[in-house]
Amino acid sequence: MASLPVASQIEILDLRHFSARQLRPLLEREAELWRARLRWDYRASTELLLQYLESRILHGFVALDQGRVCGYTFCVYEGHKAVIGDAFATGHRTMSDADTTRQLLTHVLEMLRHSPAVDRVESQLLLFDAGEFADLFAGPEFTVYPRLFLECDLGRPAALPAADVPAQDTPADLELLPWTPQDYQAAAELIYACYVGHTDAQINDQYRSLHGSLRFLHNIVRFPGCGIFEANFSWMLRDRRSRALVGMILSSRVAPEVAHITQLCVAPHLRGRGFGRLLLDRCAGGLLGAGFEAVTLTVTESNNPAARLYERFGFSVRHRFDAIVLNTTSNRR
Repeated sequence: MASLPVASQIEILDLRHFSARQLRPLLEREAELWRARLRWDYRASTELLLQYLESRILHGFVALDQGRVCGYTFCVYEGHKAVIGDAFATGHRTMSDADTTRQLLTHVLEMLRHSPAVDRVESQLLLFDAGEFADLFAGPEFTVYPRLFLECDLGRPAALPAADVPAQDTPADLELLPWTPQDYQAAAELIYACYVGHTDAQINDQYRSLHGSLRFLHNIVRFPGCGIFEANFSWMLRDRRSRALVGMILSSRVAPEVAHITQLCVAPHLRGRGFGRLLLDRCAGGLLGAGFEAVTLTVTESNNPAARLYERFGFSVRHRFDAIVLNTTSNRR
């Protein structure tokens, strides 16, 4: 796509024209914002992204202010779906960071709308406030899901005492075991079963199939996009008799003192019996003992049972952001 100059002299150019060296200062500034806003050390993700950028395999755009890089966005294709992985801008001389980001998002959305192989676009713009780009996502082809970024100070007691939540002890017919690499298949099967008909499966279509759930699991365990996976603080809840996996909690290290829960799920037939709290207790206790100061997680705002569980445990809202889904087929001529 050709560059598009606008009144503020900004230029939007193809991301693949730029090297990792040219983009590194911008990404390092973005990593500083991740740390300040979300307590997230984003440097490992930055280095991985720079490797992809250097190979010129990512599609997206760069914003230039009089020849100086001041913003970027990129997307990843997954079959008939595209995921807008990030958008960030800072330092334009005459435009606000939000307006520069809006220009970048406008370009990438137009590119994806006119990509014949793409019929769905997903994005979770974690650094931006919910509703910040409401004008871009206002059409009937968009669905916006407000989400919450929650944080719990591990040094403080839970908001409600353990006695207020049932089933804190592991029942005799169940056992808690640490994560092992042999758990991949069973864990993916549990994730798939837990998200049938769930709002989060509308946000992330990987939850809608076993293959997608397995891919999701590999991403959070093997790659640093959600932090460095912590097997020592990830737990599986199994039925002793059938050996079936009926619950799990997975966590990652996102900063030296902060962990992030990347997945917490309990089999549908066991919900409401306190097993989510049991898994949280085991994970948080281990993290506290290992010197972590806080743990974070994300939850869809409309998921009331999960939100109540986290509130009772001691989580509070640090940030509210949007997950966006675009159905491009409605725009096809």
